[in-house]
Amino acid sequence: MATAVLEPSYTLPKAPEVPPAPRWLRVVRRALVALALGLVVASPWWAPRLLSQLAFFHVRRVWIEGARYTRTSELLTLLAVDTLQSVWQDLEPLARRAGSHPLAANVVVERKLPGTLLVRLVEREPVALVQQAGHPLLPMDAAGHQLPIDPARVPLDLPVATSADSVLLHLLGGLKQTAPTLYARVTQAHRAGPDELRLVLESLVVRTAGDVTVTRLKDILPVEADLARNRLRAVELDLRFRDQVIARQP
Repeated sequence: MATAVLEPSYTLPKAPEVPPAPRWLRVVRRALVALALGLVVASPWWAPRLLSQLAFFHVRRVWIEGARYTRTSELLTLLAVDTLQSVWQDLEPLARRAGSHPLAANVVVERKLPGTLLVRLVEREPVALVQQAGHPLLPMDAAGHQLPIDPARVPLDLPVATSADSVLLHLLGGLKQTAPTLYARVTQAHRAGPDELRLVLESLVVRTAGDVTVTRLKDILPVEADLARNRLRAVELDLRFRDQVIARQP
């Protein structure tokens, strides 16, 4: 049988009573606590205004990230920032001004203390060079925005599209984002009829329905692999028929 051993118990002596603080002191303490809380809550308003007066926080450098096609000089002009301004200024107007550039899809401006502004730029991505009558090939993104990119300054390895067809550009944009290896093989793209798109992948022609998806377009990959295993070559792959890929040989 187990035996329980009881520890001896002790009664702590009662602490002497402390007389309450005077009423005026309690009021002062509460006022100081309220003032401290108010300063903490209001600091997002008053702290930047106070710090912006200090030369230590004047802008000395603007760092731009993500500018591949965009000229940084154009962004700096839109930002209109000089060394008399503070990094504690409101950054939203700067982001809006930089975001008005036609190549900007999204812009976020951050401060890096003590004197640097960091501009994070997400550019519109060109997906095709579009042929238009009387104009040179124009870079466009998946949404059909014409992009002011100088091919002489930034080499563009893009497929050529015969028109700014929204469905075709959207398809190319999806390919570039989710199947970049397949996209890199596309040299030409055009609409061949009301419900037919044609892509040229090097020497291979791919015919698809107008509502083709990137997933459906990737169905050509196992077919190409099977043809290669059998030492066969197709000049055309037809995806217009449901759940089928028809290969036509030379």
